[in-house]
Amino acid sequence: MRILYVITDLGTGGAEMMLLKLLSASARNFDSAVVSLGGEGKIGPQISRLGVPVFSLGLRTAVPSPLRILSLRSIVRKFHPSLVAGWMYHGNIMATLARRWAPRRPPLVWNIRQSLYDLGYERRRTAAIIRLGARLSRHPAAIVYNSNISVQQHEACGYSAEHRVVIPNGFDCQTFKPDPAARQSVRKELGLDANALLVGLVARYHPMKDHAGFLKAAGCVAQRHPDIYFLLAGAGVTPEQMALKQIISTEQLQGRIFLLGERSDLPRLTASFDVACSASAWGEGFSNAIGEAMASGVPCVVTNIGDSALLVGNAGVSVQPENPQAMTEAICSLIQSGEEHRKKLGTEARQRIQHDYSIDFVARRFEDLYRSLAEPPISARGRSTT
Repeated sequence: MRILYVITDLGTGGAEMMLLKLLSASARNFDSAVVSLGGEGKIGPQISRLGVPVFSLGLRTAVPSPLRILSLRSIVRKFHPSLVAGWMYHGNIMATLARRWAPRRPPLVWNIRQSLYDLGYERRRTAAIIRLGARLSRHPAAIVYNSNISVQQHEACGYSAEHRVVIPNGFDCQTFKPDPAARQSVRKELGLDANALLVGLVARYHPMKDHAGFLKAAGCVAQRHPDIYFLLAGAGVTPEQMALKQIISTEQLQGRIFLLGERSDLPRLTASFDVACSASAWGEGFSNAIGEAMASGVPCVVTNIGDSALLVGNAGVSVQPENPQAMTEAICSLIQSGEEHRKKLGTEARQRIQHDYSIDFVARRFEDLYRSLAEPPISARGRSTT
């Protein structure tokens, strides 16, 4: 089978990382190629190293070039896909166009990788693409959502319910795993005592991630527990971010918080946490950061956005979004419960990921879907059965 993925961009977001993980797990089973409507970003070279060709159209500009759009037609006709898979809103729309250019019109699959609480939260152009998606949503042979709440929200917005499929994100339990050495090395890097308690949040800087609400909760937790420190990592989460700097000053968190920006050693950082958090206010579908923390044996506090509460189950704590006081109480409850209780929850969390959300298990679900939809191989068409 030849699978052509059309993705909005290849930056370091959760949706892009999920495509990388899926390709890593299924590269041997399919002949795949990826078209990025934007650039290669940081994910593109990693996909290329898997032996999967990556084509960048550079369309993410105010006025996309028609010639670059037509280059997609050339890619499609040369690759001759058995199935075309869109990834994210813009990728889904362009995948629909790509299918029309493909020989023999192969099946089309859309992938929706976020929840949709309010179109008003989206940029104007993205909101227009989402509405267009609703109008075109009867074309795909399957629409894959990564969360149950996303299904409900998109179908309420007009998306077809006829071919919905829910496949959650998957997690690499070999890369993200408990690591006592990481705990010590991160504390040494930060200049902390070996027994210092560390609460972590991994998320790019964006209003939907509600860093402001998390920092307000961190300020309250810090007042109650003088031995607790906070580590934040993600694109844009740096000391130069003035909005964060102001809240840190207001909450008197100087010396208690570390803003590390985008890091390449997330498995190490994540394994060093005593508690991991997700403070998202909207838009979260199926949190990669939380799944990775659970795989690392770390108990989590999450806001009830997307399927985060479903993901942590009884191995963590969920609270209502945009409620710093509720997050404060949840973090404090895990701290006060003691190291043994946190380890017990962390063990349960990892077992939950291994059993229900490992990348190998999730990749098999994608593979089964693709095989159920794809046309028979070209070599088999027209073959005599007598």
